Amino acid sequence: MKTKWLEQVDKKEPTTYYDCITGKPLFRAPIGRTFEEFLKESKAHGWPSFRDQEVIWDDVRCLSNGETVSLAGAYMPAI
Repeated sequence: MKTKWLEQVDKKEPTTYYDCITGKPLFRAPIGRTFEEFLKESKAHGWPSFRDQEVIWDDVRCLSNGETVSLAGAYMPAI
């Protein structure tokens, strides 16, 4: 699947990423790194790679098995 995300995302300011179920914000990135660093790390992992300071912990949990989920139950690959 192709998107226009890379063409449309703000490369100078952090972008907020939302839960697909509730619409609540889950991540704000990049923080503490450049967009280029965020993109490089994300490409290396194969999905968006968020660091702890980029997580909006009000609606995100890391389970004991390492799985990352929103409080609404949306699965996220990893933080």
